[in-house]
Amino acid sequence: MTNRMTAPLLGPLPHVASQSGRHSCGAPVGIEREGQVRGDEERVVRAFCVWLRQHGWTVEREVKYTDVVARRGDERLYAEAKGRTAAIGLDVDTLYGQLLRRMPNEAVGEARFAVVVPEEAVAAALRVPDRVRELLQVSIFAVSADDAVRLVSGGT
Repeated sequence: MTNRMTAPLLGPLPHVASQSGRHSCGAPVGIEREGQVRGDEERVVRAFCVWLRQHGWTVEREVKYTDVVARRGDERLYAEAKGRTAAIGLDVDTLYGQLLRRMPNEAVGEARFAVVVPEEAVAAALRVPDRVRELLQVSIFAVSADDAVRLVSGGT
């Protein structure tokens, strides 16, 4: 099943990354600084949050280090996101590690989980076997360059 809906940004983001894939402060794009998500990851998270709200979810950001926690009725969704980076395969692997480490014990088996990546990172996100993602109830969402969000794998 594929869902595709445009999700406009809530406002323009300042250009903070150079062509080297680094912030003006020298940190790689997507690195958290003082609890703030920077660069393209911010764009991906914002687009995903807009999409969730358009589908009836109540959204919170940065809850116990989890990028997005959403509720819709009795449903709960915990999501980790990555933006475009120079080492997308490594960063998506890190994303899965963050998601696994941040899964609340009481939510495992009850809630859904998601990885949210730019379209360019979908192949890297799909490297985790289908069966593993199915057992852990992990969905993959992709965010296009124009902030359209689509469900790649899994369900919500």
